[in-house]
Amino acid sequence: MDDRRKNYRAWDAQECCQERVSPREVLPEDDLSFFLLDLVPQIDLSAFHAYYAAELRGQPPFDVTMMATLLIYAYCVGVRSSRKIAAACERNLAFRAIVGKTPPDFRTTSDFRKIHLAAFEKLFVEVLRLAGTLGMVTLGNLSTDGTKMGANASRHKAMSYGYMGKEITRLQEEIKELLQQAEQMDAQEDATLGSRRGDELPAELKRRNQRLAKIEEAKARLEAVAEAEAAEEQRRRDAAQAEREAEGRKRRGKEPAPVDPTPEAKAQTNFTDPEAKIMKQSNKGFDYSFNAQAVVDGEAQIIMAASITTQTNDKQQAIPMAQAALANLEAAGIERPKDANGEPKPIPNTADSGYFSENAVAGLEKLHLDPHVATGRQKHHEAPLAAESAEAAKSAEPTAAAKAKEKMQQKLRSAAGKALYAARKHIVEPVFGQIRACVVSASFCCVAWRKSRPSGT
Repeated sequence: MDDRRKNYRAWDAQECCQERVSPREVLPEDDLSFFLLDLVPQIDLSAFHAYYAAELRGQPPFDVTMMATLLIYAYCVGVRSSRKIAAACERNLAFRAIVGKTPPDFRTTSDFRKIHLAAFEKLFVEVLRLAGTLGMVTLGNLSTDGTKMGANASRHKAMSYGYMGKEITRLQEEIKELLQQAEQMDAQEDATLGSRRGDELPAELKRRNQRLAKIEEAKARLEAVAEAEAAEEQRRRDAAQAEREAEGRKRRGKEPAPVDPTPEAKAQTNFTDPEAKIMKQSNKGFDYSFNAQAVVDGEAQIIMAASITTQTNDKQQAIPMAQAALANLEAAGIERPKDANGEPKPIPNTADSGYFSENAVAGLEKLHLDPHVATGRQKHHEAPLAAESAEAAKSAEPTAAAKAKEKMQQKLRSAAGKALYAARKHIVEPVFGQIRACVVSASFCCVAWRKSRPSGT
């Protein structure tokens, strides 16, 4: 047997355990923790400090700048649990570089996040202002997109409106039976044990009462939604009828059935998260989700606006997201680009076909944006439209009578339009991938997701 063995590098576990390790010596110079330690103190944190100004007594709290830096770094690297953050502060050099020798416990971290949730939302504008100062926002292409974010809700914790009626009837019968049993039991115990207090509910009765109350509450939610949708449909019909009467036209086809405010039997709501909606997923399936929206600048993938909606498609999101982005620009003090005459230039705004409608395009133009919105999906094996020459583009200039869809198609077929829209794929779509993978850049993209409700502990 050959006793020869490869020589290995020397290693002494006891010696390694006794060494003093400095994060500055071990971590790379460009580590995100060092970047945040230099950056966060330069940001206005007055909204955080205001909470502690009202009470100066008691033990001093942890430094606000340190706590804000810690949470921002943790969320950027995908650590959202307060307990995991506390553990990382004891074992991870990057976290130790931020908190030093006195790390906060998990409860302190969780409470800080809960207390300053609104302040973190305002911090987004401060980061946007800083990005503008550093030249990271050029407004050359504001790209809008949405993605489905899974809700913390199970499809097995939902119930349809039709089944709710049957379940309520069944529970009412069971409660009635349990009350009768309780009355019989009371009579037997009175006969054998004498007087008793008698105000305790049996455990089974209490559980069924709670379930009945939850189902009735869920049923009322579905009915409220159905009534609101019915009222909106009636307003739409009345407006259409008034327009026909004004133009002297008659309705074509059969008279529609009256608007029914009753929910459909298949309409569902979830008991875990009533706000979540069933939405189609990228894997062709359906699950409870929220529709996350973002507007991203093309220069450095800086998020200009972010929001969460329960609407399953993006048709109604183009204008609100554009308004939110422009409001954040104004709050951050970032000026819009201007032409040679000093007049504000329309900002290009690209979006996929899910956002296209005549009203959306008109609304974006009123906001002084230059919309480039696809009018339909390109088939998988279909060759993209070729860019037109300058002469062809000039000759194809849309007329005043052309429809919004035709105008948009002509705009996207031009060389400039094609280049702008093609850039959308590497502007906004990677941002969602970064957020999902928790590899968020130092622009604090995660701060924009306040409404996505990250778990606290």
